[in-house]
Amino acid sequence: MSTSFSSLPIISLSALSSSPPGPKELSALSAHLDEVFSTTGFVYLNDLPLTYSHEDVFKLCDEFFGPNGLSLEEKMTLAKKTFVKTNKNTYRGYFPTQLGADNLKEGFELGTPHSKTVASPLTGPKFDLTEPNVFHPSYAEFQARCETLHTELQSLSARLLSLLAVALGKPASFFDHYLIDSLSTLRLLHYPPVPAERQQELVCTPHTDSGILTLLHQDPTGGLEVRNSKGAWIPAPYVPGSMVVNIGDLMAKVSGGRWVATFHRVRSAERAGGEIKGRYSVPFFFEPGLNCVVKSVEGDEVVYGEHVLEKMKGWIEFQDVVEDTADRVADQRMAVEVY
Repeated sequence: MSTSFSSLPIISLSALSSSPPGPKELSALSAHLDEVFSTTGFVYLNDLPLTYSHEDVFKLCDEFFGPNGLSLEEKMTLAKKTFVKTNKNTYRGYFPTQLGADNLKEGFELGTPHSKTVASPLTGPKFDLTEPNVFHPSYAEFQARCETLHTELQSLSARLLSLLAVALGKPASFFDHYLIDSLSTLRLLHYPPVPAERQQELVCTPHTDSGILTLLHQDPTGGLEVRNSKGAWIPAPYVPGSMVVNIGDLMAKVSGGRWVATFHRVRSAERAGGEIKGRYSVPFFFEPGLNCVVKSVEGDEVVYGEHVLEKMKGWIEFQDVVEDTADRVADQRMAVEVY
């Protein structure tokens, strides 16, 4: 369980840059990750084995959301069907800031490049978790860079999973089946500036992440806070050259409760001189495939797509299509039980 930590630990991934990585260094890294995920559930990782910089990541955000980026009209051509009924995409694409909502942000989401539709009762004409990505036709270079970022973060996630498998006393390949037809999501987020009188309000309410691992690039603006075991909210500010990684609900269950999914939130930030600044954030949610059977060390199991469906029942933007999908899954189960 989480402890009464007062700051997040920092771990170097320099061992992953060796060719080949040394077994002693990998063993030490595995043990270190096990320790921090068992106590804080959150960690800063630095010395990242990636080809791009933080500046490269947030340049993508600025090109999409910034003053010289897409207009609202152009962004709405990529909006999910919930927001534009004539659009076909339901799971990937753009979502606008919703006035009065608890979470004050707009975002753009994409999945695995060149994803293919996977046969499952969880997919249908109204909703498909494996649907292709959508991009503005004038943004070909932007698309290529987004897809490269997704691919590299997926690869890093796979390497972290192998280290976590060893920490559980399993073979390094224990989580490899999670990579098949993975549903991992890259999300570009923009938290717009808020008025001075609302500067202490939350722009993202307290929550735990629902899946396996989250890899987060945050900008220098700050605002992320993590809750410790005493209920205190601990700031997790930007650390140059680092990425924040945390455990999701499902991974906590996979570990049999050994690792903890920790509550976190985002506050609006104030810049020097009282000027309120917007914020960019780029989380990558590692997710197994739709039909992946996720088993815990205690023997419990769940089909990942069904886990996602259950979580999405609480997300207002998906309630209509999720209810339709849930009914279809229930009908199929009944047919199997009868015949």
